Amino acid sequence: MNFGFSGEMIFLFFLALILFGPKKLPEIGRTIGRFMNEFRRASNEFRSQIESEINAVQSDVKPQILPSLQAPLGSLASRIFNPPPPQQLEAAESKTASPEATHPPADSATEIAPAPTPAPKAAPDA
Repeated sequence: MNFGFSGEMIFLFFLALILFGPKKLPEIGRTIGRFMNEFRRASNEFRSQIESEINAVQSDVKPQILPSLQAPLGSLASRIFNPPPPQQLEAAESKTASPEATHPPADSATEIAPAPTPAPKAAPDA
């Protein structure tokens, strides 16, 4: 049965008239009207509350400065994602393998002397 919207409404009206009778039908109509009005008011209040929360969140949000997409030069991430060419790796390995690179010459004038220990502080006279 395909009545359309108006046909269905007429059918529901006659069904309610038969079930509840002509004396109860106006009271049921008022109750349904109050319920629909209360539902509409609650939904409008809910919508306005959600919109006010969204506006509050949007006004509090400050633009966030994101880190750069490229890792700093010489960092571990940079070496993993952009490995150096093989010639550079061989040069670095040979540099660390030579004894001059690990130990400076003994007659160097830049030898580091141990730092003198500071004298203990005396308590002030009271």
